[in-house]
Amino acid sequence: MPASANVLTLSQNLENINVKQDIYSASSSEDVSVDEDFNTTTFSMSNRHSEKKSKSDVPWFASLPNKQQHSQFLKEAIHLMLEKAVFQATDRSSRVVEWKEPEELLQLVDMKLPENPESHDKLFQLMKDVIQYSVKTGHPFFVNQLFSSVDPYGLVGQWLGDALNPSVYTYEVSPVFTLMEEVVLKEMRQIVGFPDGCGDGIFCPGGSIANGYAISCARYHFMPDIKNKGLHGLPRLVLFTSKDAHYSIKKLASFLGIGSDNVYLIKTDSRGKMDTHHLEQEILRSLEEGAAPFMVSATAGTTVLGAFDPLCQIADLCSKYKLWMHVDAAWGGGALVSKKHRTLLEGIERADSVTWNPHKLLTAPQQCSTFLTRHEDVLSSCHSASAQYLFQKDKFYDTQYDTGDKHIQCGRRADVLKFWFMWKAKGTRGLEEHIDTVFENAAYFTEQIKKRAGFRMVLREPECTNVCFWYIPPSLRGQEDQPDFNERLHKVAPKIKERMIKEGSMMVTYQPLNEHPNFFRLVLQNSGVEKTDMDYFVKEIERLGSDL
Repeated sequence: MPASANVLTLSQNLENINVKQDIYSASSSEDVSVDEDFNTTTFSMSNRHSEKKSKSDVPWFASLPNKQQHSQFLKEAIHLMLEKAVFQATDRSSRVVEWKEPEELLQLVDMKLPENPESHDKLFQLMKDVIQYSVKTGHPFFVNQLFSSVDPYGLVGQWLGDALNPSVYTYEVSPVFTLMEEVVLKEMRQIVGFPDGCGDGIFCPGGSIANGYAISCARYHFMPDIKNKGLHGLPRLVLFTSKDAHYSIKKLASFLGIGSDNVYLIKTDSRGKMDTHHLEQEILRSLEEGAAPFMVSATAGTTVLGAFDPLCQIADLCSKYKLWMHVDAAWGGGALVSKKHRTLLEGIERADSVTWNPHKLLTAPQQCSTFLTRHEDVLSSCHSASAQYLFQKDKFYDTQYDTGDKHIQCGRRADVLKFWFMWKAKGTRGLEEHIDTVFENAAYFTEQIKKRAGFRMVLREPECTNVCFWYIPPSLRGQEDQPDFNERLHKVAPKIKERMIKEGSMMVTYQPLNEHPNFFRLVLQNSGVEKTDMDYFVKEIERLGSDL
């Protein structure tokens, strides 16, 4: 359901954000006053509801904030989180992780559930313990996964969403977030290139589930009767994806009853891109086998190498064989906001559906994932169950805004809020500058290790901000022709990773891929990372591995 014309769009000018400083002091026990005049409509209440209750009137176990009981606790808790989990945790002088083995960690953090309530002091200590022994994913030296950073505006958006605790399925219980989702999703569809932003979309819990929605919608589009009749007696369905695609394609194909054996894996070239010649061969093979091919899942930014499949060529084949074209741009989709880098995804506008995770390259807080499609009715037609207790058609308002029935979930977080709030704070221009910066960082780091002795690139010129490389310690240099070279090199990255984790000095992942022995994959998506940080990464890997 596209957003109505009277809904505010993100293309409108951003309002000035006035940040009030010093609204809270940990040493003050006075109540904080934050603009109590919200221009809200006043209404009368009975005397028994308007009377103030004393502290003793509220049960100690009640799940209801009471200003007298909870104000100071909440202020101190927020202050603790800001100081410990936000500012100290992202300070370069702090460790990325304070590593403990599971048995020791169970002793250090009191995880047992008590019969009687704990004191506030004990709760504050538990908060400190949780922060101390957690990985600091917002730290500039956390370059381990396809997510990182603690965006201050995204964080406030996430906290606001948690304070309101909505569930986004009907307009009556979630009016603001229902409209907000439609505005943001339409803007994202316009950025993808769907005409006038038309189509539909949802926020869903992670890119894997978004890819599952793609398979579900593609299957329904191919064979609508499957919704009611199931798989029994139907032809064998086949879909195609590259051998370097995210594992969720096989996992969700299995979950949906298609079977992982019916996910035909397509070869990739030396850069990790899908081989479209082999794709057509496999399409023809499935037809010769009497199967029913229905979908191709391309990837825009593979998990390890960051490769972008040739979307235009894949779109041509999908058109030729009448297949649903899905693009998993969970990782690389953020490049679409950059005029300089969106050409990496040329052809995505021809897709039937797209997965795009703002919590990855755009660094919205976890989790923030979207599924976008050019087809306006497929999500609802495929997934609706028309539960009468929730989606009544005789409500007093326009029920087209009751969007929850197109989801497989019922209760659902307002993941849109943190991304919308970030977007409002920075504007599309700010998002673009963020993307351009992280690509510049990746280029800088690539150049540094190219000219550094002992480093060797897996891909000479990375397409995305994944930089994959080997570190070859002095003992192995010049030994490349030895028969056990790869076997010995395979052991280097795990040992360096162990040392950096136990010291807490940085965090970068490693993996093998196809015939390649273990190599590092350093992921740059935190636009707060500086050149001196990347110089540090190089020197730290050398320090940790020079004696191997």
